[in-house]
Amino acid sequence: MPEALGGAACVDVPLAPACLSLPFCLLGLLACSTHVLMCTSAEANCYFCSLPWPLAFSALLFVAALLCSLAAMAGKRFRLAGDPRPKSSLDWTLSELDILLLTGTVGQTLSLGASSFIEEEHQTWYFLLNTLCLAVFQDVCRKYFKERRVLGEEREESSLLPSTTDGDPLRPSFSPATELGVSLGAEKWLALTTPLLTLVCCRLLRSLNQTGVQWAHLPDLGHWLNNGEHKVFLSVLAVFSLLLIFLLVQRHCSLVSTIALALGLLGIYSYRAAVGSVLFPWQHTSRSISKGTGEARFVYVFVLGILFTGVKDLLCSQVTAAGGGGHLRSRGLWEVYSGMVLLVALLLRPHNLPTLACCLLVQTLMVQFVWERLRYDAAQITIMHYWFGQAFFYFQGNSNNIATVDISVGFVGLESYVEVPAVILTAFCTYAGPVLWACHLMCYLSSERDRAAGALSHGCYCLAVLRSVPAALYVALTTALRYHLFIWSVFSPKLLYEATHVLIAAAACLIFTAVDHDHACSL
Repeated sequence: MPEALGGAACVDVPLAPACLSLPFCLLGLLACSTHVLMCTSAEANCYFCSLPWPLAFSALLFVAALLCSLAAMAGKRFRLAGDPRPKSSLDWTLSELDILLLTGTVGQTLSLGASSFIEEEHQTWYFLLNTLCLAVFQDVCRKYFKERRVLGEEREESSLLPSTTDGDPLRPSFSPATELGVSLGAEKWLALTTPLLTLVCCRLLRSLNQTGVQWAHLPDLGHWLNNGEHKVFLSVLAVFSLLLIFLLVQRHCSLVSTIALALGLLGIYSYRAAVGSVLFPWQHTSRSISKGTGEARFVYVFVLGILFTGVKDLLCSQVTAAGGGGHLRSRGLWEVYSGMVLLVALLLRPHNLPTLACCLLVQTLMVQFVWERLRYDAAQITIMHYWFGQAFFYFQGNSNNIATVDISVGFVGLESYVEVPAVILTAFCTYAGPVLWACHLMCYLSSERDRAAGALSHGCYCLAVLRSVPAALYVALTTALRYHLFIWSVFSPKLLYEATHVLIAAAACLIFTAVDHDHACSL
């Protein structure tokens, strides 16, 4: 009251910022759509239905602007009233990226209560992944343009102040400018291009395999490549994808593992040529020379050799914890990751090899030019890996329908059906996307020297929450909807996929815990 009765009292109504805000647009759209829905479908019309449409829409937009203005005034008042209070150590704020990750994860979990969203769940993950790339692009632009201007102004101001270092050339006050000078070259443009290139890769992979229910019957690029008339194009694409896989994976391998990786990729192409999927340059007919069993087993030998080398390094890192245990641990994890990539390349069909190559390419670009430069924390990186893993699960051609499971991978390298290897290979190939991204997350968090010691355990905790909460909620939703018309055709297959995914995530968390325990012992 004293402020309102004073001579300098004024009413500050933020009408212009409120009308240009996103809540005003969303609230106005919601009100207008509700008005149209009621006036076109309800038997008893409301008061606004008797008014002309322009007047009704104007009134609804005015109400939305008034509500946004009142909310802005209340928020400003509460913020001003809360400024004198000291900040607590438990106060924490959410960035724009945090809000996006949290909202997208919660929204996708809640969408599992609708059968249509379950049938077309790949559309949800594609939308979330594209939105994430745009948000990352915004953060990159903010870092390389906004911070550049702020640091430039600080440097100009500091140059006008008297020097107190007595001509010391090693004064660390200009280290941000030095770092900025390094990032102004090709690294800046590569960082700006990485989210856009990721969007391009995702768009191309969407055209590779049509999945879901409504558009699964439409022809896609995979059908065109698998046509016998286009086997030459499929062969060239397979060779290019295998070469790209080798170039991206061999950076983290030792010399022996690099040679084994090269021979294994050559064996993969020989296996696909033996079964008639691709052609050799000197082969003019599609008639296969062998059944491909020997070539597949040849690749299995190199997969087991690379995995054995990685496990050996992990065990040696525990023994030599006081010395170079951290280096051995990081190298061992990357060796295991390389062996898993080689196994996935063997199990995937030839037209899906570009999916694996794009997965590795996105991982490499994100690590080199985004995650290391923007300094995202472990929780943000874990959620990003989870989103990418889910998206690549559907890029591979999978869906929530049991009919899309490729059971032929259970016979790779086997002359007859053997139950245990067939189940393991089928599950591993089906969840190749989430498994590779979870393994890459473990390798990345364990190899980062600048991160805290608990980064790996933090990532393990976030991954466990990301899988346990949706699974628990979906079990409750399935129980509540047990009398639904699509309970056996939609909800039950999705429950089977969720249960298998939880088992795989639990195994990944156990490996996370074991690696983090070794890291704690080395300290």
